[in-house]
Amino acid sequence: MAGEQKPPNNPLEQFILLAKSAKGAALTALISQVLEAPGVYVFGELLELPCVQELSDGPNAGYYRLLNMFAYGTYPDYTANKEALPELSAAQRNKLKHLTIVSLAAQMKQCIPYSVLLRDLDVKNLRELEDLIIEAVYTDIFQGKLDQRNQLLEVDLCIGRDIQRKDTSSIVKTLQEWCSGCEVVLSGIEQQVIRADQCRENSIRITQQMDAEVLNIKKTLKATASTSAQDVDPHLMDRDAVQPADQRQTLKKIAKVRGLVSLRH
Repeated sequence: MAGEQKPPNNPLEQFILLAKSAKGAALTALISQVLEAPGVYVFGELLELPCVQELSDGPNAGYYRLLNMFAYGTYPDYTANKEALPELSAAQRNKLKHLTIVSLAAQMKQCIPYSVLLRDLDVKNLRELEDLIIEAVYTDIFQGKLDQRNQLLEVDLCIGRDIQRKDTSSIVKTLQEWCSGCEVVLSGIEQQVIRADQCRENSIRITQQMDAEVLNIKKTLKATASTSAQDVDPHLMDRDAVQPADQRQTLKKIAKVRGLVSLRH
């Protein structure tokens, strides 16, 4: 669904203040004025005023229905009931078409085919359609782009329209489903955190075990080397120490013999 953004201010407020003290023709003129006013795209607060509600049963009921159409309806709704409604001015007609684009963006999950727009907006050609879309973009009721190659209007953001009381149950249901989805995601994240903690603890435990095993091996090797040194035969050590002295005596004797031989010659 296209994202929603709030209008930057509330231009409807001044009309609400004026409507509270208006009656009859003054009130219907005010309704016509607000339906043409730039920047006014929500009408629920005005529609709920007691003085406006009183119009629904009187001779000016058409203006009440027209205001209701701008609050909740679309341009096809107007054309289907135009016999019981006041004639639209050019500005009112364009505004209702702009609101129809917003409704289509919400219904069609952002991408609206040109064919649907041509039908619902009662536009005869693509040039007129694209001009209408560009005009609507400049009013800031939605943000998007034209995909002329694929004949689509891609809506990124749009304002939210007025909500009827009968729609509150479906909204509550949607919010409940969203909350349930959030709980499922949160539960999954918590499980992942638990598994991550377990993996970290296991890694620390394995590292500690390896360090302990390495230390034990070092101690064992050191003890083995010490024991081997103590187990060497002392007689072998003495023999090794005496042998060089015997060799020196033998060398001395050989030298003496050589000296005697030399004297004789």
